[in-house]
Amino acid sequence: MGTRIEGIGIYLPERVLTNLDLEKMVDTSDEWITTRTGIKERRIAQNESVVDMAVKASERAIENAGIDKGEIEAVILATLTPQLGFPATACLVQERLRLPPTAMSFDISAACSGFLYGLDIADAYLKSGKKKTVLVIGAEKLSSIIDWKDRSTCVLFGDGAGAVVVRYDENSESDILSSKLYTKGSAWPILYREPCGYLKMEGRKVFKEAVNGMAEASLEALKSAGLSAKDIDLVIPHQANFRIIKALAEKLSIPFEKVYVNVNRYGNTSAASIPIALYEALKEGKIKRGDLLLLTAMGGGLTWGSTILRF
Repeated sequence: MGTRIEGIGIYLPERVLTNLDLEKMVDTSDEWITTRTGIKERRIAQNESVVDMAVKASERAIENAGIDKGEIEAVILATLTPQLGFPATACLVQERLRLPPTAMSFDISAACSGFLYGLDIADAYLKSGKKKTVLVIGAEKLSSIIDWKDRSTCVLFGDGAGAVVVRYDENSESDILSSKLYTKGSAWPILYREPCGYLKMEGRKVFKEAVNGMAEASLEALKSAGLSAKDIDLVIPHQANFRIIKALAEKLSIPFEKVYVNVNRYGNTSAASIPIALYEALKEGKIKRGDLLLLTAMGGGLTWGSTILRF
């Protein structure tokens, strides 16, 4: 019995920006990008705002869950590219979805770890009995904070949104079995956004922190759940870099065929990364009810963590 994902929905902009397109914009090449990141293309929002993307992903998640919108009692939206300074982007989504005033809505800013933070908060609300149905969203318009002349960052990121409807079901086997979340504020200078400016990153340092942090958090989450890496049916990591994902699998001694990867198609979509990957893994038949999933992410803050989910 426990927290159950009832519905999943995603939204990806139509515009595809390939590595060959980037060759015409900045001093880079398809070979350079592919070798270092595994990314071949990414989606870029044109007329869509981060609210537009979050709303579309949420509508699809609600439809997939087969519930009435009035049942949603909270909206938790993870983003590092909010629509406004305030109010929270979640408030704008709540209005667009025409949810009742009882649906408290707020943003969390934990960068690429944001969806896991949001899922953990939702789990706490559900298991406390304070809420019965929560909408958790990861939505990003990273193209709006990228310096398109900086080849070290502009090749990495994309736009998109993913949302899940989560409920507590005492008769279900589904549950969040453990969640380990961490912060290392002293490391913020290696990944941050300038005030009203561009995203800045020290790639090599982030790489090392990401591999070690996600591996350690994953082992701690497994231990807390009374499981080992061998028990996991599928790992859904934050889609930042193919080499990071591969190094993480090696550290955890998990066969790479049990790791889901779509970074090649979408690049790094920050807080939207894990819900988009979760949706696609389910659509492709790589997940079924009862499977044990390991979700893990690392983002600016630094923030990182891992969640063990019985789907």
